[in-house]
Amino acid sequence: MTQLSGKTALVTGGTSGIGLATAQRLAAEGAHVFLTGRTQGRVDAAVATIGDGATGVPGDITNAADLERLAEAIGERGQGLDVLFANAGGGEFATLADETPEHLADTLNRNVGGTVFTVQKMLPLLNEGASVVLAGSTAASEGVPAFGAYAASKAAIRSLGRTWAAELVDRKIRVNTVVPGPVETPGLKGLAPGGGEQALLDAQAATVPMGRLGRADEIASAVLFLASDQSSFMTGSEIFVDGGSGQI
Repeated sequence: MTQLSGKTALVTGGTSGIGLATAQRLAAEGAHVFLTGRTQGRVDAAVATIGDGATGVPGDITNAADLERLAEAIGERGQGLDVLFANAGGGEFATLADETPEHLADTLNRNVGGTVFTVQKMLPLLNEGASVVLAGSTAASEGVPAFGAYAASKAAIRSLGRTWAAELVDRKIRVNTVVPGPVETPGLKGLAPGGGEQALLDAQAATVPMGRLGRADEIASAVLFLASDQSSFMTGSEIFVDGGSGQI
C-alpha cells in the first residue's frame, strides 16, 4: 500500500524542478496529481513523465480566471483535494538601489498573491484531514544581497502558513511549510547572468555546510512527508531541507 493511495493532489508550478519532482513522487505514492504550468506544451511534457496518474491544467496562479478553471477541473473529478502543494512562484535579483515598483509588485504578486488566492480557491475542495504544503525559502531568514523582494515574499509565506494552520484546524486541515536551501533547478540556473550558470551554482554550493546543492527529489521527499499521515501531528510548522545552511 502506497502512502497516498486513493488521494488527490495539486502541485502548482509542476512542470520543472521541485514542482515536477514532487508531482512525480506523489503520483508514485498513489495520488492522482493535478499539475499546473503557464504553457500547454510544458504541462503536456510534465504529464507525459507521469502518465495516467496526472492531469495537466495550464494556467497562471496570478490569473483569477485560470484559478477558477483549475478548481473546476478538480471539482469535476468528484473526489475533492487531499494534498495541495502551493509551489509556483519565483524571483529575480534586484538590490535596494535598483528596486522598482514593477519588480516589487510582480514578485509579491507571484509569491504571495498567487499563493493566497490558490489556497483560497481550493478551500471548498479540501477534504477533511487534507494537507496544505507551502513553498518557503531559506532566503526568508538570511540576508541575501539583491534578493530582498523575494526574501520578503517568502517571509510572508511563513507567516501565512501559521495563520492558515490556526484558521483551518477545526476542519482537521494541516498547513506546513517546506523550506529548501539552494537546489539545482532550472529556476536557480535562470538567475545567473549570461554564461554564468556554473559560477552561480558553485557559489551557492559553497554556502552549504554539506558542500553541495540539493536535488529536487530531496525536496519532494520532504513534501511527501508533510502530505502524508507520517506528519499527522504537525501543523503550522516548517521543515528546512537546506544541507544545514540555515542551521549550523
